[in-house]
Amino acid sequence: MPDGGDFGAEAGADRLIGSSPAMRALRRRLARVARSEATVLLTGESGAGKELCAESIHAASPRAAGPFVPVNCGAIPAELIEAELFGHRRGAFTGAVADRPGAAQAASGGTLFLDELCELPLASQTRLLRFLETGAVTRVGDPTPRAADARIVAATNRDPAAEMAAGRLREDLYWRLHVLPVHAPPLRERGEDAVEIARALLPRLAAEERVPVPRLGPEAEAAIRAHRWPGNVRELANALRRAVVLGEGEAATPELLGLAASPAPAPENGAEGAAEALLGLPFAEIERLVISAAIRRWGSAPKAARALGLSPSTLYRKQEGWAEG
Repeated sequence: MPDGGDFGAEAGADRLIGSSPAMRALRRRLARVARSEATVLLTGESGAGKELCAESIHAASPRAAGPFVPVNCGAIPAELIEAELFGHRRGAFTGAVADRPGAAQAASGGTLFLDELCELPLASQTRLLRFLETGAVTRVGDPTPRAADARIVAATNRDPAAEMAAGRLREDLYWRLHVLPVHAPPLRERGEDAVEIARALLPRLAAEERVPVPRLGPEAEAAIRAHRWPGNVRELANALRRAVVLGEGEAATPELLGLAASPAPAPENGAEGAAEALLGLPFAEIERLVISAAIRRWGSAPKAARALGLSPSTLYRKQEGWAEG
């Protein structure tokens, strides 16, 4: 699922549902950015719709007829990321049975979208910077430079300034990408947009699940407004799908959305008591409860990941596995 979910009907800005001032400002900025050939750096929390923003930029740009090639830098092993981005020559490494162009060449004439930029290893950041400066790529195992005419749109859910201070993001790469900055606002700052998105998504999800479209009543809408949505639109889409599947066409109630349960009281005997309360549950369920609680406590997936000693990409993969299961 793209970042933020596919929560609209058409390509481009029409898929960015919402009439809040924050969304109106975002659409105006995307329209202006789309006309340029300069690099774009998208920031915003996980699930806020950064990939949809990138698709919107591409769809409204002079490159719209060309390819849109997304690469999730956090989902590819570090030893394979350069081959994925820049291609490889046959025999360059185990499994390289044929010459293969990378994503940069595949995106020629169009847009290369680099999601989770801050997960890119420093050595790969150096090669990316060289590509940005020269417009040419060198495949792994092949010294011959090859032209690649792709516009770069990058995205991160981390704070770039903090990543540079920690030595995880090259400062020169940041300034090379930070020509046209765009921030995707979190859902909790978008007022009534959550309800608008829910109303638009329910018929689509019901069609996918082959069940009648459930009604979104006043209580459900109130629960949607009241929830802070730390997982942003992705979390909302998952809640709605759960209501569609489990409700089988009945009204989408707060209970079906998973928004009605009151938090359990904290055990009196601290951490040991909390651990005792979890005994009897499968470990996978305990892991899910702890991660979900951490996201609620710290307000975003990246902050929760840091607090738990996990990489954000690990946490996202677990969330995607839960959504698919």
